[in-house]
Amino acid sequence: MTLRFGRRPVWPVIGLLVCTVASAQTAKKVSFATDVAPILAKNCAQCHGPAPAMANLDLRSRDAALKGGQHGPAIVPGDAAGSRLYQHLTGQVQPQMPMGGRLTDAETAVIKAWIDSGAEWDSAAPLNAAAPAPDKTAAAHKFTDQQRKYWAFQKVTKPPVPAVSARNPIDAFVLAKLATQNLKPNPPADKITLLRRANLDLTGLPPSPEDTQAFLADNSPSAFEKVVDRLLASPQYGERWGRHWLDLARYADSAGFKADETRPNVWRYRDYVIQSFNEDKPYDRFVKEQIAGDELYPDDPAARIATGFDRLWPDESNLANPILRRQEILNDITDTVGAVFMGMTYGCARCHDHKFDPILQKDYYRLQAFFANIRNDDHASLLTGDQAAAYQRQRTEWETQTREIRAKMDTLLASVRVERLKEDIGMFPKEAQDAVFTPPEQRTPMQWQMYYRSASRLPSNRELERALKGDAKQQYADLQKGLAQFDSLKPADPPVAEAIFDGSRNAPPEFVLFKGVWDAPLDEVQPGVLSILDPAPAKIVAPEGLNSTGRRSALANWLTDPKNPLTARVMVNRIWQDHFGKGIVGTSSDFGVMGERPADPQLLDYLATSFVENGWSIKKMHRLIMLSTTYQQSSAYQEQAAKVDPDNKLLWRFDRRRLEGEVIRDSMLMAAGQLNLKMGGPGVFPPIPQGISNGSKYLAWTAEKDPAEADRRSVYVFVKRNLRYPMFEAYDFPDTSESCPRRYATVSPTQPLVGMNDDLIRQWSRELANRVLNDAGLSPDQQVERAFRVVFNRAPKDDERQAVLDFLNKQAGEIGGETARAAAFVDFCQALLNSNEFLCVN
Repeated sequence: MTLRFGRRPVWPVIGLLVCTVASAQTAKKVSFATDVAPILAKNCAQCHGPAPAMANLDLRSRDAALKGGQHGPAIVPGDAAGSRLYQHLTGQVQPQMPMGGRLTDAETAVIKAWIDSGAEWDSAAPLNAAAPAPDKTAAAHKFTDQQRKYWAFQKVTKPPVPAVSARNPIDAFVLAKLATQNLKPNPPADKITLLRRANLDLTGLPPSPEDTQAFLADNSPSAFEKVVDRLLASPQYGERWGRHWLDLARYADSAGFKADETRPNVWRYRDYVIQSFNEDKPYDRFVKEQIAGDELYPDDPAARIATGFDRLWPDESNLANPILRRQEILNDITDTVGAVFMGMTYGCARCHDHKFDPILQKDYYRLQAFFANIRNDDHASLLTGDQAAAYQRQRTEWETQTREIRAKMDTLLASVRVERLKEDIGMFPKEAQDAVFTPPEQRTPMQWQMYYRSASRLPSNRELERALKGDAKQQYADLQKGLAQFDSLKPADPPVAEAIFDGSRNAPPEFVLFKGVWDAPLDEVQPGVLSILDPAPAKIVAPEGLNSTGRRSALANWLTDPKNPLTARVMVNRIWQDHFGKGIVGTSSDFGVMGERPADPQLLDYLATSFVENGWSIKKMHRLIMLSTTYQQSSAYQEQAAKVDPDNKLLWRFDRRRLEGEVIRDSMLMAAGQLNLKMGGPGVFPPIPQGISNGSKYLAWTAEKDPAEADRRSVYVFVKRNLRYPMFEAYDFPDTSESCPRRYATVSPTQPLVGMNDDLIRQWSRELANRVLNDAGLSPDQQVERAFRVVFNRAPKDDERQAVLDFLNKQAGEIGGETARAAAFVDFCQALLNSNEFLCVN
């Protein structure tokens, strides 16, 4: 039995038990082949065996173990206490091994006795022989009891609320945990701090001086609750929390890689996310729409847009191998879906069974099989119902009237198409070229996939037209003039989105790939989820009336099943993270063995069950969290608490943290009175410092002509994968080529340099100064106070007020005149905008 104090094992007691068992074991000589090899094979060889061995440590032979890895020898023959292997197995050196668990006391005693006796290694019984042969199918794989009992795979059940005096269930769980360490939470934060915290958390904007005054004047018990409800109803809420989701979705307005082409309609997905948060769309519906909106809700334009989640992959459109291109796209989708919705690092299983988590390599391709038949439509019409019918009638009329002309034009283009095709796809693998030239009615599902992924390399009609010569060229020009006479019949282009859908009702086969290599298929697999949760293939039902497989619908329904142990836990942990700066599980997209354990598993499960019970409402989860005293406590430092819990996992205070670059920019614009709150539409291009794009066509960035458009909220700034907006990059904007689960706040010299030297920040400082100085009738003392209230929502302290007045008077006196004083006031405003109080949430 393991004795524990809090969460930490009492190793001296375990050591005593181990020694006791060891004395019994040493009565007979320990056999490597019989006693030791099975333990190492079962618990160690998976990670410290096949290349690449973790920590460069190979435990499959005595020589390799004596040589050791990056931390030196693993075994010191005759000295178990001095051997790193034994130290890790007993937890004396962290991390304790095996990762995510521990050996039994008897097994540990065997290892100790073996090392102490000289660590002899029977070469006739190599470690590999002790390991069981790999299973051939996912269903046959034998997971260990330790893997099956892992916390993240257990059913989510609602724990009882601890019996402590608390006004909120969250506080009860937190107080109970603090009591185990004889700690107490901080007192409540002051009202101004709390108001700024709530505003910045929910809207990404500071409160106005008027909102601050109203809150200070409201002494009712429900004053803060009314603030929370008002902020949740604000349109700016969706812009703030939509940005969190866009990080996860690896949202960008361009494709990445060298060309980094603009995706002109992808902004509709960004607006869909913002609208979904504002209307408090139930999270289960939100998930279903993004995975399979086209199948589950075919008449809902928003659901069509939502599938853009899977369309956001970075893409090398000029890749000369459409089969490889397809595989890289599928890999990206598989990795992202596994991390975002399940909190599991599926990507590690692309080439082999996961070294730590119970994710088989076959599980990777079982998940990928749900998406094996997708194709993207970057001009997916958003018309429905009567509008769609009217458009189609008009389109049919135009096609009927122009059929003969268009047929003649196609015939002319056909005369040059084959030769141009051969030229454009000559570098393709033979099977990809065959797919392009195969008549459409004869293509297999996989050939259709190759054809779809070849589209960017196929010549357009305009390119074929330029290849025409002589009479054919003139004939084509004449036909174009004739076609133009029917332009009045042609309907206007409908609004479109960049979406995905299935190519047909028959999907191409999906295979496990040897080492993840696209052209090395092994066993065929069917769509399925984690084998440890359900080893059977998914039950697929093709939707009636749709040219679709129904595969993604099956995945969407499994993800949002309340019995799924991952989805609700993962999302409430993300919500908690974005309120407190760190989740209950610190690694919010990795609930696996290598991730952090939940600081309070019962609190996490209470939140997850409450989330589902409340209709998967994200806004209700905000209210539950923000109305707790845990959220409302101050950030004050407690020396004793910091010694016991230096990482604040027990939540004895509210952690102070720096704001993201987008919030800093928006807050500066708001303080300057320049923020444009117009919502939605294509991404905007604010000015950037000279020399950033350096004239490169791949880094093109043309600033908006209308300053008001440039001053819109940061969530609408164009996200270019190869050129991040410089201010955001300085403040740790993520790499949008992959999902970002959590923003990290670094400290770098670039940040203060941007704050001091950036032309825009200097301009906003002038606008803030003008906003204050143009208020008629204010004395110098009142001007200083006004600036403080606009920027910090508080009056200056006496020493702050006097220091600013001394600075302004000195500048006016030394340089002379009101002009000098006004310039100094700009410097003062810039100092306010660069202060920690403004850049951080307290």
